[in-house]
Amino acid sequence: MTCSRFQALFWIELLFSCTPLFAQSVADPDFRFEIMNPRYIEGRGPLVLYDEGHNNPLSIKGQYAAFAHVLEADGYRMATQRETITMETLLNARVFVTVNALYDLENWSLPTGNVYTDEEVEILYDWVYQHGGALFLVTDHMPSAGSVSNLAARFGFNLVNGSAQRKDGQPEIFSRARGNLTANPITDVKGFEIDSIRCWGGAGFFPPPEAIIVSALGEDYEIFLPSDVSEIYHPIAASVPKITGMGLANGAILQCGRGSVCLFADGAPFTAQLQGIKSNKRGMNHPDAAQHVQFLLNIIHWLDAQH
Repeated sequence: MTCSRFQALFWIELLFSCTPLFAQSVADPDFRFEIMNPRYIEGRGPLVLYDEGHNNPLSIKGQYAAFAHVLEADGYRMATQRETITMETLLNARVFVTVNALYDLENWSLPTGNVYTDEEVEILYDWVYQHGGALFLVTDHMPSAGSVSNLAARFGFNLVNGSAQRKDGQPEIFSRARGNLTANPITDVKGFEIDSIRCWGGAGFFPPPEAIIVSALGEDYEIFLPSDVSEIYHPIAASVPKITGMGLANGAILQCGRGSVCLFADGAPFTAQLQGIKSNKRGMNHPDAAQHVQFLLNIIHWLDAQH
């Protein structure tokens, strides 16, 4: 293994696990869930196209396996996208999912480039706006947020290429009781209401006025703006710039022309991982995430219906 490749794997582990080098994360093989009334007959539902062609480190055969299992149990068909995005490919899909895409696997210092070409961005926008497509854009903290900033911006979202962290270091619970989880078409599905979710770091963004915020950061958060991803490894130096989380969201939905978009700025809530030598749970398998399977289904159902 080359030194540069070793460094890339190290920082991927840090970015999506935030653990020491050898405290790796794997998909939880014992993750279990139940869907009482699947939306579609098994294997007969719409196609969900999962991007693995833009340096997406979390595959549906690996750390994002739980995501695929939930959707397949609900009747959706899953397929991976590993090539340049084309309209021909998108027209076969109902939902296009991209998770934690990265511009460069090895160089994570500023400036962060765009992983999606301008042509791919326009194809995705046209597919959503004109053809009624549905985009589920999931990203994470720097440099993931910066890597997809041009795609998010095309739909009016201003992603901050930083790291969102609670000031008090406590678990990141978003709930109706706390006022940082809103009443919206995702959380207010009759009979499947969502009252609380948990996040594990991530980024933040300024949504366009027409978007509906699902979860907000607010004054409890700071967004650190490092020039290199190593600068967000705890403890964060006082010299690293930061801004307040006021006015920023980390989850939102948007109707765009004939289609729809959901942007979520943390990749962990939609997976089920075992982290580190103690196999700590993270994602849908965590006790704080009891409603995450339904939260994911509510998002996909909303995206599926908006056409």
